[in-house]
Amino acid sequence: MILNVFFTPLEIPAVYGKDDKDKVLISNGRRRIKISSFLAGVTLCVFIGLTLSAYANNSAMKIKLKPPHFKEETLKSLLERRLSVRDFQDRAIPFNELSSILWATCGKKYDSVTGATRTAPSAGAAYPLELYLAVGKDAVDGLRPGLYRYIIEEHALEPVLEEDIRTELSRACLGQDFIRQAPISLVIVADFKRTTQRYGERGENYVYMEAGHASQNTYLAVTALGLSTVEVGAFLNDRVSKALSLDEKYIPLIVMPIGYAK
Repeated sequence: MILNVFFTPLEIPAVYGKDDKDKVLISNGRRRIKISSFLAGVTLCVFIGLTLSAYANNSAMKIKLKPPHFKEETLKSLLERRLSVRDFQDRAIPFNELSSILWATCGKKYDSVTGATRTAPSAGAAYPLELYLAVGKDAVDGLRPGLYRYIIEEHALEPVLEEDIRTELSRACLGQDFIRQAPISLVIVADFKRTTQRYGERGENYVYMEAGHASQNTYLAVTALGLSTVEVGAFLNDRVSKALSLDEKYIPLIVMPIGYAK
């Protein structure tokens, strides 16, 4: 409707003379075309400007993460030190270490065989998993409390909610208070259709397997960084989904509170 208004030629009255009637009509026609073209150009510029502005605002909201960094350590050492912890210190986690944990869980990487892939194997490269991060007050250096989504392709965080949801998440996990106590909680969710549309009902098993791979990656990364975690599966799906404001296509699978062990 707006475009119709802009693109409608303006009617400019013509004063006719006996000898130059045709010339005046032609002149008025040209003037209408010029004005219509001008308005069309203005409309296009406004549209492009608004589009670029929306893109810039969306990009500005994203928090770019640092490249992952781990000290050299043997797998044997990590496996021996890996354990489940349910009691955490009130101590902030360095931002760079958070970046490394998210990447290790199911971040993007490259190899010489398959090219772009991820740190956790996925049946048919369907990649059904998504990560959400609940952050408490003063829980991560330089990061505000709230709920974030990890954008795997960009290695970045996208704010979802600007509030500390750890208490609500703890209640959704049957009142397990250490989830409220931990500085952050990583929640692994899945869109099962990404896998089942290719593998059918059998694909459900593959999604659970992938979540297990990602969870073990988290355990090992956290251990390597001197932190601790525990895998939590006892929760009410609908309440966790509500706490995370999840789209109905996502199903929560694992909650992993993370922090320094007491």
